Amino acid sequence: MRYTTSLEHLTPDMLQGFFVDWPNPPSADAHLKLLQQSYKVVLAIDDEAKQVAGFITAISDNVLSAYIPLLEVLPSYQNKGIGGQLVRTMLEELQGLYMIDLMCDQHLQEYYKKLGMFPATGMIVRNYNAQSGKSC
Repeated sequence: MRYTTSLEHLTPDMLQGFFVDWPNPPSADAHLKLLQQSYKVVLAIDDEAKQVAGFITAISDNVLSAYIPLLEVLPSYQNKGIGGQLVRTMLEELQGLYMIDLMCDQHLQEYYKKLGMFPATGMIVRNYNAQSGKSC
């Protein structure tokens, strides 16, 4: 598995199979665009299969704060340490910022605790009609 922060040579064809169980997932083209417009991205690439096995994104003001909105690992690559390596690499990329926030369901908190994060209380709004992304 190769981990990279570069989007060079990345194509929509390499982004198939993500957003499992989302009722209205983004297309591969929208997925590529969200990666391109993120502040930081870390990819786990299976060079042999020529596909992205996992990714993590961050958005930031590049002064004090960053938010990690997405961490995804393809089902066939899960439970192999890829997600943990993506998080650790992203936290290194964001080193020096005052706050790095990530929202997750309560059952996932133990996973993120093992990676050096701690639980906090937050509020969210979800517009599921826009889940596939804004039109390009």
